[in-house]
Amino acid sequence: MSTSVANETQNDTPALDSRLKITEVFVSLQGEARSAGWPTLFIRLTGCPLRCVYCDSEYAFYGGEWRDIDDLVNEAKTSGVRHVCVTGGEPLAQKRCAILLTKLCDAGFDVSLETSGALDISVADTRVSRVVDLKTPASGEGARNRWENIPLLTAHDQVKFVICDRGDYDWARGVIDEHRLTERCEVLMSPSAGQQSPTELADWIVADRLPVRFQVQLHKLLWNDQPGR
Repeated sequence: MSTSVANETQNDTPALDSRLKITEVFVSLQGEARSAGWPTLFIRLTGCPLRCVYCDSEYAFYGGEWRDIDDLVNEAKTSGVRHVCVTGGEPLAQKRCAILLTKLCDAGFDVSLETSGALDISVADTRVSRVVDLKTPASGEGARNRWENIPLLTAHDQVKFVICDRGDYDWARGVIDEHRLTERCEVLMSPSAGQQSPTELADWIVADRLPVRFQVQLHKLLWNDQPGR
């Protein structure tokens, strides 16, 4: 290959600092959290340092393809929806995720970030609704919670607990009280599919008058959690 052709090829390739490794991009209904039910563009980043026992996106741990961040924003602009959810895996494991979040906000989208809370959430644009999944003991990753994230939470954010058993529920209730979470942001609780009875969890919440939002994952009810749905 001649030097001129080689240089042209290099110039046509997006710079490394403008790319993210992406597992999939698709439009579906948001299945959980505050925006549940809204048609949403999902941008699923590849990779995750955690291994929760109930993970439903293990296919995003590896593989993926490099995508230019501006191309992702342009795809959002042509998607026909105004809600964008950046998810994973663990999206914040890729540092350039913060660039994508800001550019989506600048483009006028209603942006949410689904994160484990094991990494620093302060890198996310404050216009983003950060949905922080605090890991319960039965998740197998409770030791990974980054408690320094708690003071960073605002009313624009959400905290989620996935409950696997009564022990998880009691633990989550203690965390809510200790950190006064419901005074900081909206708190969500959902049953771990196949492990915790939704009705039983709902009964516990009602009995305790716990000021949290009970939720189930709509996408699992509608499409049995098929990738890309």
